[in-house]
Amino acid sequence: MTAAAKDDEIIDEEIVDDDEIIEGEPGASGAGEEAARRPWRGPSPARWALFVVITVAVVVVDQVSKNWLTSLLMPGEAMVVIPGWLNFVHGQNSGILFGMLPQSAFAFAIVSLVVTGLIVVYHAKAGRGIVTTVALALLLGGAIGNLLDRLNHGYVVDWIDMGIGSWRFWTYNVADACITTSILLLILMAVVPRVGEWGADD
Repeated sequence: MTAAAKDDEIIDEEIVDDDEIIEGEPGASGAGEEAARRPWRGPSPARWALFVVITVAVVVVDQVSKNWLTSLLMPGEAMVVIPGWLNFVHGQNSGILFGMLPQSAFAFAIVSLVVTGLIVVYHAKAGRGIVTTVALALLLGGAIGNLLDRLNHGYVVDWIDMGIGSWRFWTYNVADACITTSILLLILMAVVPRVGEWGADD
């Protein structure tokens, strides 16, 4: 075989190889585009499991902590934990978060029932990112925790009193803390939308 024939053969092989590469690229790209266009079918079973576990954990911790506190202190009594910084008190809140709108326990019990249903529906429609799942689970757990108090007692037990000296924060409970954390996460996702896509559930 002459040198010219060898060169022609090498060129032919390169053209064939290039054709195979070019033909293969659209297929790979098409598969990726198809996956991107595939509609999200809602949270996976694992994501729902995480949602339920967090919700149940919040409710259990909230109720156990309230039962523990009420077994130690009578209504209105307080216990100093860190002088000037942290006290445990037995407060009875007939309003909403942090004692706002008092004497509205029954009305807010009804509202809480509606809200819990809306949270579950919203998670089914928007719970793609893991931060969204965590935020909504904290919100649901907190809502259920305070709802159980309103149904059982007609008021919510608030028991954590924090502050510096005479400057005190509103007295709250575990459910309130979870609700507040959830609201902060939801605000963060509204300001920085990509946070809501972290750990996207495909």
